[in-house]
Amino acid sequence: MSALSCSGVSRSFGALTAVDRVDLTVAPGARHALIGPNGAGKSTLFKLVTGTMRADAGRIELAGRDVTGLSEVRRNRLGMSQTLQHSSLFASMTAAETVSLALQRHDGSRISLLPRRRPEVRDRADALLADVGLPGRGDTAVPALSHGERKQLEVALALACRPTLLLLDEPAAGMSAAERGRLVELLSGLPPEVTVLFVEHDLDLVFALADSVTVLHLGAVLLSGTPADVRASDAVREAYLGAGRREELFTRD
Repeated sequence: MSALSCSGVSRSFGALTAVDRVDLTVAPGARHALIGPNGAGKSTLFKLVTGTMRADAGRIELAGRDVTGLSEVRRNRLGMSQTLQHSSLFASMTAAETVSLALQRHDGSRISLLPRRRPEVRDRADALLADVGLPGRGDTAVPALSHGERKQLEVALALACRPTLLLLDEPAAGMSAAERGRLVELLSGLPPEVTVLFVEHDLDLVFALADSVTVLHLGAVLLSGTPADVRASDAVREAYLGAGRREELFTRD
């Protein structure tokens, strides 16, 4: 059984077909990248998977369960969690307070305005912050965190929902080279029971992290396979660079 399956998923905006009968299978425990040139349909497909946008046609399954008609909240309760391309953190809170509130919301418990005074919540929040590379940063105000640290905090919020499928929308956007390196370490170190599907423009990061890759072009799947398959594909090179161009597209070790 796949962690995520999309069958014939489509979405149009008037005469424009943004996602065109996409089939996508993400294996349990995979680190699966969704890439493609600008306008390929990545963001739209991502929204269809998360439930923030409804598909016009097709079927989406989470661990074998049909979630096509379910809301974003219902999908979250079934094990799907996500981070967004643009930060949505509360500037008035500390890192630990932010994670503590996420934990309380997911558990369905009454939300305390002082969650750090609840030892069980405090301990879980501290453990999550340590897991994402932010040990000892719990009392730091969100605005005082670096851009990379805020991205790490967003991953902690997503993990607070105990996901089986973690969706990341351009997780490395705006990061320095050092921060991208830490992000690769963080995501590579997630437990195998957490499947990761991520949209990313940084191809070096994609090939450092992904064990499977799907390439979209003009709303359709151009290729789905291993990183080696994608590196070797003339069709992928043409989609990114145009016909007849042979420049190096991917950094090779």
